[in-house]
Amino acid sequence: MRYIGNKEKMLDEIENIICSNNLQEQCVSFCDAFSGTATVGECFKDRFQIIANDNLYLSYVISMAKLNMPDGNYEELGFNPFEYFNQNHMRKGFIYENYSPGGKEKRMYFTEENAERIDFIRWQIEQWKQNQNINDNEYYYLIASLIESVSKVANVAGVYGAYLKKWDPRALKPMKFIPIQTTKTNLQPNNIVYNQKIEELIDQIEGDILYLDPPYTKNQYSVQYHLLETIAKYDEPEITGITGTRDTKQQTSAFSKIGEVEIEFEKIIAKARFHYIIVSYSSAGIMTKDYIEYVLKRYGIEATYQFKKFTYRKYLNHHTEKDGEHYEYLFFIEKKPVSQQIFYSPLNYMGGKAEMIDFIREHVPEKIQCMVDAFAGGFNVGINIEAPRIIYNDYNYKVKELIEMFQQEDTLELYKYITSNIKKYHLEKGQKDPYINLRKIYNHPEPPRRNPKLLYLLVLYGFQQQIRFNKLLEYNNPIGQSGFNDKILEKLISFSRKIKEKNIIFHSEDFEELERYVDEDTFFYCDPPYLITLGSYNDGKRGFNGWNQEEERRLLNFLNRIHEKGGKFMLSNVLEHNGKENVILKEWIEENYFNKIEYHGSIKSHRKEIIIINY
Repeated sequence: MRYIGNKEKMLDEIENIICSNNLQEQCVSFCDAFSGTATVGECFKDRFQIIANDNLYLSYVISMAKLNMPDGNYEELGFNPFEYFNQNHMRKGFIYENYSPGGKEKRMYFTEENAERIDFIRWQIEQWKQNQNINDNEYYYLIASLIESVSKVANVAGVYGAYLKKWDPRALKPMKFIPIQTTKTNLQPNNIVYNQKIEELIDQIEGDILYLDPPYTKNQYSVQYHLLETIAKYDEPEITGITGTRDTKQQTSAFSKIGEVEIEFEKIIAKARFHYIIVSYSSAGIMTKDYIEYVLKRYGIEATYQFKKFTYRKYLNHHTEKDGEHYEYLFFIEKKPVSQQIFYSPLNYMGGKAEMIDFIREHVPEKIQCMVDAFAGGFNVGINIEAPRIIYNDYNYKVKELIEMFQQEDTLELYKYITSNIKKYHLEKGQKDPYINLRKIYNHPEPPRRNPKLLYLLVLYGFQQQIRFNKLLEYNNPIGQSGFNDKILEKLISFSRKIKEKNIIFHSEDFEELERYVDEDTFFYCDPPYLITLGSYNDGKRGFNGWNQEEERRLLNFLNRIHEKGGKFMLSNVLEHNGKENVILKEWIEENYFNKIEYHGSIKSHRKEIIIINY
């Protein structure tokens, strides 16, 4: 049957990915998460156990038929159903009354004769199933064969969203009941087939290879194939409109909606318990190539990432007609262990420890019950530490509100807010006037507090995405050369999902107030402003207190008290930088015999970072 997005012409490319990475030798199972007409699953069923899934029941039926074929004997029935169904049996039923000229709406999907054939065959299959004349595999195979037969005489242009106003010559031919085409023999006697949304199923399945071929246009498959869905389900639903469409709200796919598709794709890749991931997509799709790559590299081993692009003009929409070229994309990556996945703040926060996360996690004590991120800032460290409870604290309550926003705001609504206001205020990278206008709107007194979502929008387009204020706490960062892009979107979505999964308590207090959390099961991480590498965000001229020698000593005394009470801490800092030495810190380390560990990674500022631990 004709089916949008069918990957028959891409099978060789998918096979090349599998063979070039020796997956056929290492893997046992292959999951086709958007199985459609089971073209891909059927191709590989002689090499892997297939796990197939699709949101449409129509696709579930076809996958069951192709992946779990009956033996063809029909022993309980006692005769060949294909010969029987080609003997012109008729019945005026739901299809005749609603999708042929014989019905009251005169819809021209099928001729009256073919509609009666369809009604009889579908009724008879159901009767045989209820009377146990056929088993499950035979049942699905016969329904799938009916769907295949129907597609040969349907008076449609390709999909079933509408019928043609004049009869296509092929629609006038008598329908022949033909078996659905299958080719290869199953490696496993029973492949597994699901009929769910993959974003709801992904937590329940696992295996070796996950193949994703999501919808890439705004067209909903449930609408485009509503009539075949009705034939497959045999449920005589309420239908509406000129085309007689069934209610498809429950089958609406997030993968056909801007904003939702990016969120659900990230979730699937994050939650997938598979060793390898292959993704098919299109240059005409809603998601960009870059966004897909950022997500895959977030959860996959970057060295294994592969990408192929090739011309493929099977399905065109208004984008491809305009651009004149249409490309199919194929992505591959090996999934990395959960323990190696790192999340980065959507804030480009100065002093963030994004490059040191692995190093820090390596030295975090085991089996902590609570982690206190005392100078949390953009929260790059806290988001990547596993603990039953996490305390977020930053003295700059504006930053705290931004991080709290990512946890509390619905990610889709936040995405819509950002994109709609970019359009509303005409924000563009480096465009000063729209930015200054928005900054004035944010700084206008707005009780009880200024909107953190609006602040985040300003930060995205501000100079180096800094978060800085004057003494009146008016945001005063000038325009920059940045903006909202796919990389930031991926960080926003992955960070927001991860922070929503954690048990986090938010504070905006002086660090000494956190002493109430000290006990032997609590771990304190302190990343204070560095005394000898002072940045603009902590110079005391941005609306909040700065950092000086007095603050440094106060923090070190605080850490001593944590140690005395049996608590654990880690301090990030630097001892030397550009000819300067932090004498206060150096003497404190020597006096207390705490462990000093140097970080030898690649830090953009070329500072020699250290961590000090007391355990």
